[in-house]
Amino acid sequence: MNYFVHESSYIDENVTIGEDTKVWHFSHVQKGTQIGEKCSLGQNVNISNNVKIGNGVKIQNNVSVYEGVELEDFVFCGPSMVFTNDLTPRSKYPKGTEGYKRTLIKYGASIGANATIVCGNTVGRWAMIASGAVVTKDVTDYAIMAGVPAKQRGWVCECGQVLKDDLKCKDCSREYILIDGKLEEKFK
Repeated sequence: MNYFVHESSYIDENVTIGEDTKVWHFSHVQKGTQIGEKCSLGQNVNISNNVKIGNGVKIQNNVSVYEGVELEDFVFCGPSMVFTNDLTPRSKYPKGTEGYKRTLIKYGASIGANATIVCGNTVGRWAMIASGAVVTKDVTDYAIMAGVPAKQRGWVCECGQVLKDDLKCKDCSREYILIDGKLEEKFK
C-alpha cells in the first residue's frame, strides 16, 4: 500500500487511491471512487460512489463529495464546505444516480470554508470561492466569487493573489488580459 489510511477510516472495495495520498480519521471512501496521487482527505470526509478526484487535491474536515461531483487536479475544498447533487430532492421519491446533476471543479480552484456549490455547475480553473458563498451558476476561470448567491467580486492570480485593475500579480509577476469578459494569462 503506497498511501495512508487512518485505522478509523473505511475504504470500500473497487476504490483506486494514488501514491502518497492520505485519508485521515473517521473518513469513508465508497465503491468505484478514483483518487489521485498526493491528495489529503481530512477528518470526517465522505467520498460517495463513483467520484473522481485528481492529483494534489486537498479536502478539509467535514466535507462530503457526492456522486456526480468531479474534482480536477489541485482543487482545494475548505472545511465544512458543501456539494449537492440533486436540485429537487425528496426523501419519498429518490431519483438515484440518473437524477444527479454533474458538478465539475476545474484545475486549481479553491472553495472556502462553509461555501455551498449547487449541483449542475462548473467552477473554472483557478477560481476562488469565498467562505460562506453559495454558487448557483457557472464560475469563469480566475474569478473571485462571494456572497449569497455568489457574485463575481474580482479576479485572482493562479498563485492566489487578488489582482488589481492592471491585472498584474504583485507576488509572482504573472500578467493577465481580459478577452470577451474572460481572464487569460498573458504570455511574453
